[in-house]
Amino acid sequence: KICFGVPQYNLLLSLSPPITLQRTFLYFGQAYHRIYVNHNGHLTFDTAYSATTPERFPIHGSRDIIAPFWTDLDNRQMGKILYNQYTNGSVLQQATQDVNTYFPNLNFNAEWVFVATWYEVAYYSNSGTVTVLISGGQYSFVLMNYGIIASTSRSVQAGYDTIRSEHHYTIPGSFTSAATGSNSNFRLSSNVDVPGRWAFRTDHGARGCTFNG
Repeated sequence: KICFGVPQYNLLLSLSPPITLQRTFLYFGQAYHRIYVNHNGHLTFDTAYSATTPERFPIHGSRDIIAPFWTDLDNRQMGKILYNQYTNGSVLQQATQDVNTYFPNLNFNAEWVFVATWYEVAYYSNSGTVTVLISGGQYSFVLMNYGIIASTSRSVQAGYDTIRSEHHYTIPGSFTSAATGSNSNFRLSSNVDVPGRWAFRTDHGARGCTFNG
């Protein structure tokens, strides 16, 4: 199952409006209260971002970004970009169960879930990705879920990056032919033993202090 609940808000604009979060989301030490669901397959926090050509992580830039499927997408003629937020009900129960399965010994209890879906959005070829942000207490997580992804010759970056790239991750297959199509590594592989699902803990990590070793 790759869907958390039913996303209710469809974004048809070329630039995402700011979406106020019903709970604070902690992203590697930075507390955010709003988010942008950008049409080219990524989420940002400070401003909307319209870049169509993906950049390889780490970027070493000035932007926190979550990129489940960063490529040139266009939903003006087909497909939907959807989001919804949950603070109670079965979605939180499912999120709690999944996080405790993937990250045992935390005794985690989800208090808020944000779901962003790029559903059958055309390449500028159908694609489907669902990204779930989950928070509760001092913890936060990102789950990236991949369904069938149509083949494309366009480059795709999947993963996340932070300001100055102090924390970053690239899902294997990015910027290769294994990103899309019937043999998509995004859909067939996983870091939590659930094909098509990639889960990351995103609350921890100091800002402004890095060291070797």
